[in-house]
Amino acid sequence: MTNTFRQQALDYHEFPKPGKISIELTTSAESAKDLALAYSPGVAEPVRAIAENPDDVYRYTAKGNLVAVISNGTAILGLGNLGPMASKPVMEGKALLFKRFAGLDAIDIEVTHRTTQDFINTVASIANTFGGINLEDIKAPECFEIEKALIERCDIPVFHDDQHGTAIVTAAGLLNALEIRNKNIADAQIVCMGAGAAAIACMELLIKCGAQREHIYMLDSKGVIHTRRQDLNEYKLLFANNTDKRTLPEVIKGADVFVGVSGPDLISAEDLQLMAENPVVFACSNPDPEIRPEIALAARDDLIMATGRSDYPNQVNNVLCFPFIFRGALDVRAEAINDEMKLAAVEAIRSLAKEPVPEAVLKSAGVESLSFGPNYIIPKPMDPRLCTRVARAVAEAAVASGVARIPMPDNYMQES
Repeated sequence: MTNTFRQQALDYHEFPKPGKISIELTTSAESAKDLALAYSPGVAEPVRAIAENPDDVYRYTAKGNLVAVISNGTAILGLGNLGPMASKPVMEGKALLFKRFAGLDAIDIEVTHRTTQDFINTVASIANTFGGINLEDIKAPECFEIEKALIERCDIPVFHDDQHGTAIVTAAGLLNALEIRNKNIADAQIVCMGAGAAAIACMELLIKCGAQREHIYMLDSKGVIHTRRQDLNEYKLLFANNTDKRTLPEVIKGADVFVGVSGPDLISAEDLQLMAENPVVFACSNPDPEIRPEIALAARDDLIMATGRSDYPNQVNNVLCFPFIFRGALDVRAEAINDEMKLAAVEAIRSLAKEPVPEAVLKSAGVESLSFGPNYIIPKPMDPRLCTRVARAVAEAAVASGVARIPMPDNYMQES
């Protein structure tokens, strides 16, 4: 990162006033009558209505359009455990994305706690304020316990975006890449570099999309995760392979797919040359991928490549899904975000990449043309069709799977 860009980033967050979000009024507050209706004595009327019928909270307050973005700062982007306050710019950024892409209001909440149970109790105690909860930047394996407990305790959607957002976009792009290469995910040999929250969620969702667990080799900092290791937590154990292979070169030989959610420069050109014909490589470590595309493409000209960066084709970016998943979930008052809703999001995202790209999207991406193929396997984040397609698919799946509290609104998310 250059000093110029660093200063631009700092200035962006400081000026014209500190931070990236603010509170705005949605109704008039200019006259004495306005204030009487907004607060005392008028506010007593919605209070009485909600006390009599709790669902009226969605009629008379902002709950139904409000998301909490919550972190403890233990796994901030690629920066690690820097604490709750250091996570605040990221959480404000998520709130900005919710508003910009899906029209959802979001408030960031940074929690200081002693134990995992303290964190769970804190979030559960304030959950009723919101229509949904987006967990963010919480390290593994605690994040699994936290999300599971909060899903059980809360009657609103709870979604750890580092896990499921990453998994949804990865699955959408990977399925399209395999389709382009005429490969079946059920037959694909997959190598996953990384064994944290994102890696485990990605592999679990790929299995739900048809991948075979026994075809997946997962590696952590100590090498291949196999059945004879004694240092595995319950989540890594799910991917312990009964194999004598111990190193990346051993497991990547003949592999169809490499997914990296680990760290920079962990795979070499020589490793790529061991893969099967027409391989698919998702090197998603940010800001620096497991291997740079120019190195990878020099080693394999039959490669389909994706990264987490916006300056290369095929960016795996969570903003392709999380605002719209919450939009769809909140609009039918879903109790949870279940597998059916995640898979619906995968299909909506991957299908959109096969359609003609509007001129406005090409302009925002700074390119003359885009068409479904090796350099365009997932939509661009600025594609306005994402909101309607993904939100509608998610809402329909929520209704069909029985977690929606209200029917689909009439003409919901119809494109003009």
